Amino acid sequence: IYLPELCTRELIIRVLILTRIPKNLRSCQSATMKVLIKNRQRLIKINLQKLKCNSRKALRLLGLKKAELSILLVNDRGMKALNSMHRHIGKTTDVLSFPQMSYSVKRKALSVKSYNAINAQRTTLLGDIVINLQAAKRQATEHGLSFMEEIRWLLVHGILHLIGYDHEKSKYAERKMRTKERELLEYISKL
Repeated sequence: IYLPELCTRELIIRVLILTRIPKNLRSCQSATMKVLIKNRQRLIKINLQKLKCNSRKALRLLGLKKAELSILLVNDRGMKALNSMHRHIGKTTDVLSFPQMSYSVKRKALSVKSYNAINAQRTTLLGDIVINLQAAKRQATEHGLSFMEEIRWLLVHGILHLIGYDHEKSKYAERKMRTKERELLEYISKL
């Protein structure tokens, strides 16, 4: 599917990466964008302000300026319970996403233009992301990343799932999602 608004958005993101970053994108403050975080584990310390800031940057870069996002931080036991309850898989995982909007089978992902048209006047709950901090810590070592870099990757991965990207559908969908992840992560890390 050719979506000119997405191609234009991706071009703008690439140009911004190569040029100076405007002050309005550097700021983590937003009156219309809400990021709610609940930490339900005690084992691993995390900078919640940095997580909130990274979330807002990702949403802003995707053009989701009036979105509300909830993030739940859990341990292996909590994630195993959620994974078992919602996906009927009796083991832990690193991230789960629970979108509040449903997408047409024909649409691969929600376009920025469609999202803005639907939500021009109101803030809409985008969905919930659950991140397993114990899994993130293990994976950071395996992937050669810092803990916060791994958290940032899981956050972006979860947000993309919320707006309709799904790497499990096909090889093409997986390549498309991985490309978008790399673009967002590269840009967020420069802000």
